Amino acid sequence: MGTVVSSPVRLKDGARLYSVLHPAAGRRPVTVVFLHGWTLDNRLWRQQIADLPECLGAPVRMLAFDLRGHGRSDATHGADATLEQLGDDLAEVIRQRVPRGPIVLVGHSLGGMAIMEYAHRHAASFARRVVGVVLVSTSAEGSSRTSYGLSPRLARVMRVLEVQGAGLLARSGAWRPHRRLMPLLAPGVRWLVFGHRVDTSWVALTASMVGNAPLCAIGGFRPSVDLHHRVDTLAAMSGLPVAVLVGSADRLTPPVCAETIARELPDAELRECEDAGHMLPIERPECVTEAIVSVIRRAGRSRTPRQRQAEAPGRRRTVKAG
Repeated sequence: MGTVVSSPVRLKDGARLYSVLHPAAGRRPVTVVFLHGWTLDNRLWRQQIADLPECLGAPVRMLAFDLRGHGRSDATHGADATLEQLGDDLAEVIRQRVPRGPIVLVGHSLGGMAIMEYAHRHAASFARRVVGVVLVSTSAEGSSRTSYGLSPRLARVMRVLEVQGAGLLARSGAWRPHRRLMPLLAPGVRWLVFGHRVDTSWVALTASMVGNAPLCAIGGFRPSVDLHHRVDTLAAMSGLPVAVLVGSADRLTPPVCAETIARELPDAELRECEDAGHMLPIERPECVTEAIVSVIRRAGRSRTPRQRQAEAPGRRRTVKAG
């Protein structure tokens, strides 16, 4: 992998975000910025980071960081556990760690929502810097489509209970008492976020990431996710190379979430991974890497963001991935 540069991003409010930069040779190669999902951390992307340079066959810089309140980044403090704050954080991460050159943003779940917030709150920066987007297992409609694999009535009850429980966790500080309980909770994790084919190593990595998330982050971001509605903001991505990925067995952001996004972006490539759940970067790493490669190559063939928008043919390619 070559040299890896690990350093904190210091934000205006004093918070520090842990980041890992994988440099690349060449004059201003594209930088892929990875944003992980809720309760996870940058380890979610380790397979994509390992495979992407060889699959692309060209220099590529890669930056992965732990979102506020996750992984090795500073814990949240209640009021800052919002998607709006994550959008602002992303703008600052880009300013400090990727000051020049084209960027492809890759976001999973909460990370995908943070990308939408960045596009909404920092529209000029998004239009100037971003040349492609990959949205993985995410939603532009918050948790309104979350089913947990249950009937619509039971799903509504579950969402209410989840929001109420999140309120208690949000006030619990940066403790991680659930870390010791993760072996007991692993079966529930396996059922909730994975599809029909599951490897024990996938569950172990996911449990490790969730166990490392403080209670204030687990609970704190839930209300903001519930209120998230950025369907209109997707227009900022019109004309960009975009890939939208979802697992056919995703209980948290089911295929209808991806279909809504793709409907707003008729030139996007929609990939549905058969029998996979919510954790596509782990369950179907090759599918996610292929989507990133496709977006980078399409971006390389394009010219300016405005020209891409004018030339967009308005046709979407849907791929069924095994």
